[in-house]
Amino acid sequence: MSVTVRIPTILRTYTGGQAEVSADGANLGEVIADLEKNHTGIAARVLDDQGQLRRFVNVYVNDDDVRFEQGLQTVTPDGAGVSIIPAVAGG
Repeated sequence: MSVTVRIPTILRTYTGGQAEVSADGANLGEVIADLEKNHTGIAARVLDDQGQLRRFVNVYVNDDDVRFEQGLQTVTPDGAGVSIIPAVAGG
């Protein structure tokens, strides 16, 4: 299933500056694997050493935060929008 992934500015070096890219996968884990296949290095910025979503990276499938769904097993229907949003800290 093909989805559109919105890439934050900080990760666009991996996508040649593209703000949105297409990726295939039936769930978020497969989408991230497809992103890595086509944009080497991006998965390491989204996933930790155990292969789980990094603590300070929020990911949404459509408008649903995957942390409150099934994480990497969250279904990504054809045509869905996936947003990767790194947390921003300040003080």
